[in-house]
Amino acid sequence: MKTRFIVLYAVVFLLLSIAVTMHVLHGGKTQQMPQHTTEINRLLIRLADDWETVSANDGQMCKGDEDFDYAVIDRDGALLFATRRGISETVSAATSHYDIIRDIEIDGEVVGRLIVHNDAERFQRESAARAAALIGGLSLLMLAVSLSYCIYLKKRIVEPFGKLEGFAEKIAAGDLETPLEMDRDNIFGAFTESFDIMREELKASRQREEAAVRSRKEMIAELSHDIKTPVASIKAMVDFLSLTTEDEAQQETLSAINAKTDQINKLVSNLFHATLEELEQLEVHPEELPSSELARIIVESDHLKKIVRSEIQDCVILADPLRLEQIIGNLISNSYKYADTEITVDSRFEDNCLLVELSDKGGGVPDAEIDFITEKFRRGSNAAGKDGAGIGLYLSRYFMTKMGGELTFRNNGEGFTAELRFVLA
Repeated sequence: MKTRFIVLYAVVFLLLSIAVTMHVLHGGKTQQMPQHTTEINRLLIRLADDWETVSANDGQMCKGDEDFDYAVIDRDGALLFATRRGISETVSAATSHYDIIRDIEIDGEVVGRLIVHNDAERFQRESAARAAALIGGLSLLMLAVSLSYCIYLKKRIVEPFGKLEGFAEKIAAGDLETPLEMDRDNIFGAFTESFDIMREELKASRQREEAAVRSRKEMIAELSHDIKTPVASIKAMVDFLSLTTEDEAQQETLSAINAKTDQINKLVSNLFHATLEELEQLEVHPEELPSSELARIIVESDHLKKIVRSEIQDCVILADPLRLEQIIGNLISNSYKYADTEITVDSRFEDNCLLVELSDKGGGVPDAEIDFITEKFRRGSNAAGKDGAGIGLYLSRYFMTKMGGELTFRNNGEGFTAELRFVLA
């Protein structure tokens, strides 16, 4: 509520309070008690004319025709009659009550007295009742206005502030998607709009941060894989040279190189494991690729020359060259690590797809484990005692799915077969 309304509210009720106070203070002057002078004189004449009948009464209650109550006593003070009970019946009582006392005379002789009841008390009660009604009405009016003001404050300030408080709690909890309902008519209108602009800025900032983190993770993942592949090649070459040389100095050098490659491999594996919790964010960009490129990648990934047959049908497939190198490298490296036998590569067409099978003779894995070896950080029972993080096959299947293909595994009787299904372009 604006300041001018508060001032108007205070002025109105101040004036009303002054008016009620003045009315209460001067209400008795405006309400004059009737004197009944003429009626009393007529009553005195009538009582004197009919005194014999009046004096024959003995304290009876008789309803009079006048607009006032009265009592009649004889000159000895005995009550002859009264218009109602509860009024003064003696001169002393009448004097203390400020009643009107008039003598009843016959031929100049006082035969009795008329006591006219003073109604000042009743008029005071009525005046007090009117004052109480005015004060009560003013109080009710003030209560109604105050309640209306409270409702106004609740609708215009408390509830909007409650929305702001709830919105702030959502922001603190990380919910940047739910917009703040804005009502420009309330006192916080412009303020709520600023809050929602802040939410939009925080959301944009979070998206930029997530994009930066995702980019960093992708870079680390790609670098980790790119490092592991040449390190594996170096290790294979060192192992080959260790078997073919007899010079002790060369053997020591090769042993040192081998130890360093193992150390590098462990460090890269730790880095790989720490940064690839969100591997699903790695981007895959399939493109039209001749199958001859696939054949080349297979040959270049076979560092130990374990592949004895490689037959790839001529066609064009949809694949991401970078991810394809990672897939083939992972499959051949796993065969080296767990089977260490010759490898055959066969291909055929099926349902508008090119199926490529890489098979070894290493005994395979238990049938019950085939469905689990492509899960993140899961390894088969044949991996005991061998280095690895359980990420390679998971990544390979993820990349194949993103390229529109499929990667499955099966035991072939002698060993293990990986089947890659590529979509033909």
